[in-house]
Amino acid sequence: MSDNSRLVFSTETGRIKEEKTAPERPKGDGVVRIQRQTKGRKGKGVCIVTGLDVSDAELKLLAAELKKVCGCGGSVKDGTIEIQGDKRDLLKATLEKKGHTVKLAGG
Repeated sequence: MSDNSRLVFSTETGRIKEEKTAPERPKGDGVVRIQRQTKGRKGKGVCIVTGLDVSDAELKLLAAELKKVCGCGGSVKDGTIEIQGDKRDLLKATLEKKGHTVKLAGG
């Protein structure tokens, strides 16, 4: 047997499922950063909110609230929130009301 083989079925317990591990995100410095990005989006701009130290479920709820406040679409990817359009000032005001320290990053 090779070292990278894994057990997928056992006659005693049946099918064996591997434990799914939650992806570890690096701890931030407590500052939420908002940057505008157009790279790879055919010229369409999005605001990327990074540095939020919350769970994935809370991140999705916050993203839904931010999308509702801005009146536009967006998504959650790899622990960051993407909001369509250039709404940095509105996002900053909303996050500061929630008690976060916010910086506008990038150009």
